Amino acid sequence: MKKIKILVVDDEHNIRLLISEELKDLGYEVETASNADEALEKFERMSFDLVTIDIEMPGKNGIELAGILRQKYPGLRIVLLTAYSHYKYDLASWAADAYIVKSADLTELKDTIKKLLQM
Repeated sequence: MKKIKILVVDDEHNIRLLISEELKDLGYEVETASNADEALEKFERMSFDLVTIDIEMPGKNGIELAGILRQKYPGLRIVLLTAYSHYKYDLASWAADAYIVKSADLTELKDTIKKLLQM
């Protein structure tokens, strides 16, 4: 069975590390990127089944990245992560399949990823 590949995009090193370790523990193959440009470069070299994207990043923000990825890779599952709940009502965030407010407890993120990958 092919391993599911996930890209974690976040400008905060500790968040990237936490999410990627939790997802690896669940058996996923995980890559990380610290910004939108690095994420786009990784998509040029490899394919992913799902991407988690922090919204607030320097350069292109996560909503811009989600829009680019949605156009280029229509089947890709996209999860937006942020510390701010007000983005949930931003129409541009609808380019994502899920929207999660960051928490130290990653249960919601892990459950959402599992559900999206079963679709």
